[in-house]
Amino acid sequence: MNSIKKNRLKDQIFMGWGIACTLLGLVLLSIFIGSILIDGLQRIDWDFITSLPSRNAENAGIFTALMGSIWILVLTTIISLPLGIGAAIYLEEYSTKNRFSSILEVNISNLAGVPSIIYGLLGLEIFVRILEMGASVLAGSFTLALLILPIVIVSTREAIKAVPKSIRDASFALGASKWQTVSMQLLPASFGGILTGVILALSRAVGETAPLIVIGALAYVPFAPSSPMDQFTVMPIQIFNWISRPQAGFEVNAAAAIIMLLLITFIMNGIAVYFRNKWQKKLK
Repeated sequence: MNSIKKNRLKDQIFMGWGIACTLLGLVLLSIFIGSILIDGLQRIDWDFITSLPSRNAENAGIFTALMGSIWILVLTTIISLPLGIGAAIYLEEYSTKNRFSSILEVNISNLAGVPSIIYGLLGLEIFVRILEMGASVLAGSFTLALLILPIVIVSTREAIKAVPKSIRDASFALGASKWQTVSMQLLPASFGGILTGVILALSRAVGETAPLIVIGALAYVPFAPSSPMDQFTVMPIQIFNWISRPQAGFEVNAAAAIIMLLLITFIMNGIAVYFRNKWQKKLK
């Protein structure tokens, strides 16, 4: 057997191994999701969505956790969006390329892979203790904003880089300033890519549990938050609380809450895919 046949055989073996691993992952994922759907769909109704937590599984709902997640999601977006996009614009368009900027860029990329529990410890020290925000919605939002900030910065920079250089050159040729070029040409042209990165980052934030547990988010909250300084819980913590109980009814509740959380995540990812495809068509 010559080297060409050996290489082809290796390619076929590797392709078969990759297909087998993919199928195994899909089968296991289907089993897990199918089990959750079988257990949880029977429990999802309007009362489950609008009911407060209860010691009785039949009366317990996700209203406080759902409202806490919405508060966290909205405030995290408000905090992280201007900071992330502003930092990306500065690093891509205004900063001078030197050793310091190179170190800064590498560290921002590395921060995207830091375990979320580290951000929880940072949020506990800075926002809860030093700034005395307590275990509030605002402290949780700042902590999650730190968590997704590197992702927003990196994705925004990549979206800006993807804008054709001819758009910049044409804007400068017409006498536009640097800021006019950025605000009126680059940002509108890269809006789809920026929005995709932001939505994907928020999809990660909505499912995070460890940082919020560290800063003091509660497993049981009998009321929905009405201000940024209120105590809160979120859906992942509520799911953890239910699944840790021995009663079978709470396991059904946890499965139903998982379905709701998956639905929110799928919708957000679907919106990101839509805007990404629309943005790519616009560039073409």
